[in-house]
Amino acid sequence: MNESSVLDQNSNRVPPPPAPRLARGVPEALQQQIKSAVHKELIKRLDLDRLADFSTTRAGQQQLFGVIQQLLGEQGVPLSSTERDRLAQEVVDEVFGLGPLEPLLKDETISDILVNTYKHVYIERRGVLEKTGITFNDERHLMHTIDKIVSAVGRRVDESSPMVDARLTDGSRVNVIIPPLAVDGAILSIRRFGSKPLQPEDLIRNQMLTEPMMEVLRGAVKARLNIIVSGGTGAGKTTLLNCLSGFINERERIVTIEDSAELQLRQEHVVRLETRPPNVEGNGAIKQRELVINALRMRPDRIILGEVRGEETLDMLQAMNTGHDGSITTIHSNTPRDALARLETMAMMGDVRLPDKAIRAQIAAAVHVIVQVSRQADGTRRVTHITELTGAFEEIISMNDIFLFEKKGLGANGKVRGRFYATGIMPRFSEKLLAAGIALPLSLTGHSLEIG
Repeated sequence: MNESSVLDQNSNRVPPPPAPRLARGVPEALQQQIKSAVHKELIKRLDLDRLADFSTTRAGQQQLFGVIQQLLGEQGVPLSSTERDRLAQEVVDEVFGLGPLEPLLKDETISDILVNTYKHVYIERRGVLEKTGITFNDERHLMHTIDKIVSAVGRRVDESSPMVDARLTDGSRVNVIIPPLAVDGAILSIRRFGSKPLQPEDLIRNQMLTEPMMEVLRGAVKARLNIIVSGGTGAGKTTLLNCLSGFINERERIVTIEDSAELQLRQEHVVRLETRPPNVEGNGAIKQRELVINALRMRPDRIILGEVRGEETLDMLQAMNTGHDGSITTIHSNTPRDALARLETMAMMGDVRLPDKAIRAQIAAAVHVIVQVSRQADGTRRVTHITELTGAFEEIISMNDIFLFEKKGLGANGKVRGRFYATGIMPRFSEKLLAAGIALPLSLTGHSLEIG
């Protein structure tokens, strides 16, 4: 168990900076021996089924906590009540949780947990990276924690398969890469998601975008326009996609397709599909393209693809063009124009060879709106573009920016200063919105808001 972080018994928060987890009067090596002995004795006295029963209720957890404290008392080492409580909690974290990472997972202000080998653990809180005092005992301890994560979702990680994507029970995204690919030791990255998906008003309050911008996106979803959310890693693509999905009618059948299931849709009629990696023999892999093709046979009203990244792109574009309007996906790119270039490149990865002009025509006909999100220097996320596609003309796909975010530098408090503004162009898709009973006000074209 980790020796360098204190779990505050009176709070779920980890006090920054993390305090040492060592019981002050007991040497570190002896603490390790005590916890190891208690762990083994606990499993010996209580079989795994009974341990699982203890973990399901609060009363059971309290009873187990008492049992562990009793076992600590039997070790013959004088411990204060504070030291005994601390060590007991660490044993509980090791048995039922992710050991040293449990205090971090209980802190809702932490958005990323980055384990750079067993010696170093970093976190991101409010967009800022900071190093913690938390460590694992050794490489074996870290690998044990990783195995608990990946085995819970039916995946594996070993020398023959040294990279894996998984998820925690709360939906947090996990990526693992181990030696020989990770030179210095196993690397674990956890992208946290809140227990409750952010609502539109939360994004507006956080100044990710403005209310008129959200109203346009709300109308685009309700009018069944095909939307691509574009941005870099950690820019907030999945957060925005989750929010936009909340505008989908409850009566519609939604099929989601992801590499690692993390979307948190609130509708009742949702079918969630997830890719499958190859087995030990290298067989049995199910890729996103196969799931997209299969989803078309499942009578979906909407298809939501967690991220488009390969040969499934062409199948997704064709689905958008053949009656599956209102589909939403995300893509890694820095600008709306880059997103189109990536779509074109990925559409060529499949076994269907189409001329460039035909692929551009498919993209222009399928995609209606690109929403570009960006992570700013102060850690905040902003919607920097809401752009509509207006058609393909010769070698170029034509686009109109409807809303933009203009960065103006940093304020005295280190926060990014800037301005959300409308470009003055009334989107062409406003006709489709009007047909769906949604009228955009003319005042929309004059919208402007300074922030920071």
